[in-house]
Amino acid sequence: ELEIEMRIRQVEEDWNDQTFTFAEFRNRGQITLKGNATQAILDSIDDSQASLAGMKTSRFVAPFKAEITQWLSKFSTVSDVVELWLEVQATWVHLESVFTSKDIMMKLPREAKRFAQVDKNWVKVMGKAGENPNVISLCCGSDFVQNMLPHLKDQLEICQKALAGHLEAKRNAFPRFAFVSDTVLLDILSQTQDPGSIQTHLTSLF
Repeated sequence: ELEIEMRIRQVEEDWNDQTFTFAEFRNRGQITLKGNATQAILDSIDDSQASLAGMKTSRFVAPFKAEITQWLSKFSTVSDVVELWLEVQATWVHLESVFTSKDIMMKLPREAKRFAQVDKNWVKVMGKAGENPNVISLCCGSDFVQNMLPHLKDQLEICQKALAGHLEAKRNAFPRFAFVSDTVLLDILSQTQDPGSIQTHLTSLF
C-alpha cells in the first residue's frame, strides 16, 4: 500500500507543474501550441495512464482505487482535449493564409466571414490558455476551452468544405489543375494578376 501511495504522489507531483508551451505564429503572438512540447505531454499521459492501470490491478489497491480512477478520468479528458486541440490548430493554420487572401475573400465571402469569427475565437482560446497554462486545470477545469474547441472544429470543417468545392470547380474548368496540390492551386489562384509569378508551377501542369 505504501508503494502504491508513493507512486500516486509521484504522478500527482509530476502533473502539478506540467504546463503547455506556446509558439509564435506569423508575428501574431504566441497563439499556437508548440508541437514537440505538446506531443511530449501526450506521451507523458500515456506513461501515467499505464502506471496507474498497473497499480489498479494490485490486490493492495483498495484504499486508493477511487483516487486512481479519478486520475485516469482526468488523463482521459486531457488526452481527448489535447488531440482535438491539435486537430483544430492544424486546420486553422492551413486555412489562415487562405482566407486572408483577397482572392478567396471575394470568391467565398460567407466562408471568409465565418473564418474571421473562428479566428477571433481561436485567439480567445489561446489567450485563456496563456492565462492558465497548467495542463490538468485548463483541460479539466475550463468549460470555455472544452466547449469552444468542438465548435471551432465544426466551423472550420464548413470553411474547408466550401474551399474544396471552390477548388473542384476550378479543376473542372481547367483539368490540368488536377496535377497540382491544393496548396499550389491556391498559390496560383491568388496570383492571377501576376502571371509571371506562377511560372514555377507550369512544369507541374504541362
